[in-house]
Amino acid sequence: MSRPIVIVPGREAPRRWLVTGAGGQLGADLAALLRAEPAAQVTALTRAELDVTDAAAVRAAVDGHDIVVNAAAWTDVDGAETHEAQATAVNGGGVSALASACAASGARFITVSTDYVFDGKGTAPYGEYAATDPINAYGRSKLVGEQAVLAVLPETGYVVRTAWLYGAHGSNFVRTMLRLAGGRETLDVVDDQAGQPTWTGALAGQLIALGQAEQAPAGIYHGTASGQTTWFGLARAVFEEAGLDPERVRPTTSDKFVRPAERPKYSVLGHERWAEAGIPELGDWRAMLAASGVAAPSQVG
Repeated sequence: MSRPIVIVPGREAPRRWLVTGAGGQLGADLAALLRAEPAAQVTALTRAELDVTDAAAVRAAVDGHDIVVNAAAWTDVDGAETHEAQATAVNGGGVSALASACAASGARFITVSTDYVFDGKGTAPYGEYAATDPINAYGRSKLVGEQAVLAVLPETGYVVRTAWLYGAHGSNFVRTMLRLAGGRETLDVVDDQAGQPTWTGALAGQLIALGQAEQAPAGIYHGTASGQTTWFGLARAVFEEAGLDPERVRPTTSDKFVRPAERPKYSVLGHERWAEAGIPELGDWRAMLAASGVAAPSQVG
């Protein structure tokens, strides 16, 4: 099931779209949804087809497009701890190059960022204007990109923070749980990190709706599902959707799974700014998981 593209009444959707990072799980869904939209002319470029750190290539790719949606990113959170310069070159420098190219061509620009720009010490949803304080290299690299967009494109630049993405493409938590379910009787999953599992298909539709809403105020938006759960809660929900026994999933704590990059304990985001754009915020995470079909029994090998 795909989230329908929202057409904002009285506003003409941009016709020429560029999607970068089109080989990733979000980029693939973006390209597919846009190709199904009759009014859209779509250029979808994978990492192999466009290196966003190559400023000259970026300028050439952006030229002739009305709106650019950037789904290209360094996504190896743990790897960024030892390769922060490389991660920042993509997540910071690449985004800056895209923003500069959009400024030169007049294109509107949407880039995808992360909940990891926050420290995760909060107890209430982080609003779009909450102070940032990343606790790992990945978060720092993404914040560099955010700052570039806001500085270079104050009127036509959009940063959409998301978190806990899953979808039919690529590697993600939901697909990992389904794979492990086939080989293990029980799974221990951390229950002390809170967040909002978000389907890439729904987020792709939200990004397109934002691109079509030409009067939407520029700046930061939070593109996550509503509600909240833990990784343990999500794993149980995945098992339920797949027709498996959720009691096979057992709760544990983060200190049992030490990783190079520290993870925020609390990654729940607020969604107040969507009302300013005239776009409904994304729905509840549990209903979204069911609607996605990613964990449907027919999809379990």
